[in-house]
Amino acid sequence: MEALGINALDLGLPGAGPRAVEHVEALAREIVARKFKISANCAARTHENDIRPIVNIVQRTGLNIEAATFLGSSPLRRYTENWTDEFLLETTEKAVKYAVSLGLNVMYVTEDTTRCDPAMVKRLYSTAINFGARAIAVCDTAGHATPMGAFALVQFVMEEVVKPSGEKIRVDWHGHCDRGFAVANSMAALMAGADCVHACALGIGERVGNTQMDQMLVNLKLMGIAPWADQDLTKLKEYCQAVSQSTGVPIPPNYPVVGEDAFRTATGVHAAAVIKAYKKNDLELANAVYSGVPSHVFGLEQVIDIGPMSGKSNVLFWLERRGVPATDDVVDRIYKRAKGSDHTLSEAEILECVQN
Repeated sequence: MEALGINALDLGLPGAGPRAVEHVEALAREIVARKFKISANCAARTHENDIRPIVNIVQRTGLNIEAATFLGSSPLRRYTENWTDEFLLETTEKAVKYAVSLGLNVMYVTEDTTRCDPAMVKRLYSTAINFGARAIAVCDTAGHATPMGAFALVQFVMEEVVKPSGEKIRVDWHGHCDRGFAVANSMAALMAGADCVHACALGIGERVGNTQMDQMLVNLKLMGIAPWADQDLTKLKEYCQAVSQSTGVPIPPNYPVVGEDAFRTATGVHAAAVIKAYKKNDLELANAVYSGVPSHVFGLEQVIDIGPMSGKSNVLFWLERRGVPATDDVVDRIYKRAKGSDHTLSEAEILECVQN
């Protein structure tokens, strides 16, 4: 994460118990020991019992950790919990005041902001800011929003809450992917004035997941948005693989950019164009002619495979790349095997044709 230039890391929720405290503290100590630039925050319910453990970890490690205090806000949640408006406002005031009194920076988070009524959105954020929060997070907790809705909501918060406060407030967007809009919503939030978007590697999270961190980094890079235009993202796949291995969540082969098939083609027409670009000694052309993402920017390369839709150029290229003599007999055997197959040939199947 440090190498990829990710700005901040949610260390966890230490209020969940001793195990969570142990893990959060270990991460905090790693940041301090390695002198990383990445900043840290911890999630906390708007309750003293969740806020106090963060302070204790700050004192033991010396790392400045922001308290991300969250509270449900939508009418759905309020009705479910029998919460009154006054209860939410009082809880917000008490939690923010307590965290600030202990020297913590506070990010005030309203869960389910995208389904909350505008009046309550305004009252909750204004209360948090009045009592010392200097960052607020607008949340699409249930993956409800559309890009136009995300833009409109962030714009509303900027105009109706942040500007009137007269304070320098960081505005974050936190999105989920229930409708498949997570990255699009995050981009829309940034366009509307948000300073930061929350995301997770591979989008791992509740239900169908959070905004995909890797896809956000790719798009910020390709859109030339500072400072990402100059950020080295060649370790992006390594980051995703580390998370996949640690969590047991596999990376789908067709997952954008870091999936095994992201830059793979076996279609004859596609492969022929890529091969011709390579023969012009133009790497950028080869990576662009049939791909909207330049693989070399992310430390990857185009892969030409052989299957039933392939032409002989696929076979010749495959053999040349591996230093295997491309005799007419070998090429014909592989080509016939591919045309008679119902799948892309494996390396073992191709080598079997070579050896025969």
